[in-house]
Parts: sequence; structure tokens; C-alpha cells
Amino acid sequence: MDLQFLGTSSGVPTKSRNVSATAVIETTGKRWYLVDCGEGTQHQLLRSALSLHDLRGIFITHVHGDHCFGLPGLLASAAMAGRSEALDVVLPTALHDWLRLSLSATATCLPFALQLLAVEDMGQWRSDALAVGTVQLSHRVPSVGFVFTETDPNHRLDTQRLQALGIPRGPLWGELARGLTVQHAGQRWHGRDFFQASRPPQRVIVCGDNDNPGALADLAQDVDVLVHEATYTRPIVARNGNAFGHSTAASIAHFAEQARVRNLVLTHFSARYQANPRRSPCIDDVRNEARQFYTGHLTLARDLQRYHLGRNGQLTLVD
Repeated sequence: MDLQFLGTSSGVPTKSRNVSATAVIETTGKRWYLVDCGEGTQHQLLRSALSLHDLRGIFITHVHGDHCFGLPGLLASAAMAGRSEALDVVLPTALHDWLRLSLSATATCLPFALQLLAVEDMGQWRSDALAVGTVQLSHRVPSVGFVFTETDPNHRLDTQRLQALGIPRGPLWGELARGLTVQHAGQRWHGRDFFQASRPPQRVIVCGDNDNPGALADLAQDVDVLVHEATYTRPIVARNGNAFGHSTAASIAHFAEQARVRNLVLTHFSARYQANPRRSPCIDDVRNEARQFYTGHLTLARDLQRYHLGRNGQLTLVD
């Protein structure tokens, strides 16, 4: 899987960071999924190689505007681009009427079927390549993280089983390898029934706002990638006297170390953190605080950066 960050700022955009939006991209490098859709997300897409025609689903973590205000505009742009394939949008029930009214009041006609699904009742959402579940987080309003798990990582045919069943090698095997259904000896055989994974499935968690990393304890053990907010550092929280439902770099880094998270990606930074190391507070403060507690592969997300999760479990920057 790949990840591309379309917005990494908390609350409001800055000159270099837009508000929350993260693309999860299938191993094929084409079909993708959007987690959160802050205002301006469609503009960020114009600066990426991602196409709205290849978008498989949208997943909104919670109701706050910096995570959802971009939805009506993005859907309208998908319509203008000629998208025709149906699209699932998983979002809190409280946002369903808001989204419908936004589209209706602006006379936005979508040439594709839009299915709104309640995140509270989502269970497990599936595509051909990924299964998506949720984990409940802790914030000022209900918030979730989305757990993306590959369902069919680089499958290969179970040739021993095919041979045992007497299905002859040749064209039938080729059709089964493409996931097709074939007939042999009066029986129907389905390709997916003979698929075997050639490697363990990759698992990525992309979180909404959360002030309690421990809420992830049951799912984060040995996860390949954890994308989590680090809105503040401890000195800022001490100065403000309140974290307002968010995590510090220290709290999530300490948790990730204990959970043996292989790759920790921090995002959703307060706009106060500057890129210039000569100004304070600086984004380097977030990195330095996290490094005090986490010894794994640490990434501070930047807008439009794309990362590839390799077979070796390492998350690397895509040039």
C-alpha cells in the first residue's frame, strides 16, 4: 500500500499545510481511498497523480469541519470530471443530512450513485483489495480510526489443491488465476477459492482526532503503519493547560513504542509549529519530542508527500 498526505494541519490551513485528508492507495498504485476531506482537498488532488475516477471510497473520522468541509466540493468536481462509478461515503450519521442539503441547495447533480453509510454501523467495509474496519477513539466528539487490511496480497494459485482435484494444468488454471469461474467434470470452480496469499497482508491504521492512544491497544500491536495526530508538544499543553481532546507527540510516541508499531506517521500539527527552525515553536520540536520515546521508523507527514510500504515492512518516501 501507499499513503499520500493531502492535508496535515490541525484546525486551520497554513501556507504550507492544508487541513486533514489522507489517501490510502492500493498496491496496484491506482485505486485509492480517502480518509477525511478537509476544505481544499480537491485543490490538493490537482497537485497529485490521484484521479477522482479511481477513488473507491471516502471515510470520515468525525464531524469537525477541518475533516469534512471539503466533501461537497470534491463530489461536485467528481461529477464535473465525468465520474460514473458508484461511490460509498462512510461518515457519521450527523453529517448525512448536511451533505445531502449541501448538494441539494447548490443544485449539484451527481451522475453517479452516492451511497451514504453510517460509520457507527459500518461493521466491515470491503473492496476487492481491502477490508476496512473501525476503532473507537477519544475526542470532544465521537471519533474513529480506520483500519485498512489487504484481503488478497499478491495471490497465487494453490496448485497442489488443483492437482488433487484433478483440474488439468493449462487454460483452466489461467482462468482461475484471473478470478474467473470455470467448469470441469460437471462442476463449477471459482478462482478466488484457490487463491493463496504470497505474503502476509499489510495493515494500516489512519486515525481521527484522539487524546487517548491507549484506545488503539487491541489493534495496534505490530501494525505496519500507524497514522496518528500529534497536534501538540508537552510544553504547549502545559502552557495552555488543556489539550482540547488531542494527543501530544510524547503520548503517541510512547504508545507506539510499547505497541511495537513498525512505522509511526505523525500528522495533524497545530498551525503554530513553523517549518523554520529559527522560529519557535518549530515542527522539529514535534520530531524531537517523539524521538525521546519511539525508536522505530518515524515520519512527520508533509502535504503531498507519498510513501510506499514495501514488502520489507519499511515505509519509504516515493520520489
